[in-house]
Amino acid sequence: MKVFIKLIHLTIVIFAFSLCVLAQTDKKSDPPKTNSNYDAEAAKKVGADEYGMKQFVLVFLKTGPTKIDDNAKTQELFNGHLKNIIRLSDEGKLVLAGPFVEGGTMRGLFVFDVRTIEEAKELVKTDPAVAAGILDAEYIKWYGSAALLNLTDMHKKIQKTSIVD
Repeated sequence: MKVFIKLIHLTIVIFAFSLCVLAQTDKKSDPPKTNSNYDAEAAKKVGADEYGMKQFVLVFLKTGPTKIDDNAKTQELFNGHLKNIIRLSDEGKLVLAGPFVEGGTMRGLFVFDVRTIEEAKELVKTDPAVAAGILDAEYIKWYGSAALLNLTDMHKKIQKTSIVD
């Protein structure tokens, strides 16, 4: 009896799957819709593909293995961390950075405009907080809007006070 019930379930699943496949093959695909606001020059400037997207590398910063009890030393490392963020942003490598709010051991995020994880690792090595081990990094490739590359210019227009001394 159990085998019979399993066969019925399997038959239903196969039937449902075949309906989905047939429904998709019967559909006539609509022609691609062209964006009337498309700006080829702007797309080229940010390296966008035809969808306005490009590849980035995300870096998740986590609490590292090193604990430093000296508050002045910790402050010095995080000040260097912030200065490094600004430098990488000014060089056009770092698109977005910021801390997580209530992230627990997940401390922050970097979005790099690089093609490989190896390139991102080289950039992260320049971060004093990571070098000291109070932050650790996890890397993943990400496909997102190339418009992110315009974020830094906008931020400079709306930032009233610097994040570093």
